Amino acid sequence: MSFPMNHQATEDADQMAVASFVLGLLGLLIFNLVLGPCAIVLSGLALARRTGRRGRALLGLALGTADLVILAISVLGSHHTIWQLGA
Repeated sequence: MSFPMNHQATEDADQMAVASFVLGLLGLLIFNLVLGPCAIVLSGLALARRTGRRGRALLGLALGTADLVILAISVLGSHHTIWQLGA
């Protein structure tokens, strides 16, 4: 059973799509461990709620995935974790 979406729900989904894009883009530069998954979750929610900004949500999904790929490559390339606990 499908319920019609009201204007507020569509606007919220559109804002989630934009937020996922921005977080995914920022995640390429800093905090990709945190911002990548946030971008993926927000884009998934926006797509599930039928956002009007589908392209932006898909870009957020792609950028969030790229954040995690870059993290994996940097960890594997350095042969240790990015952060260290103590000296």
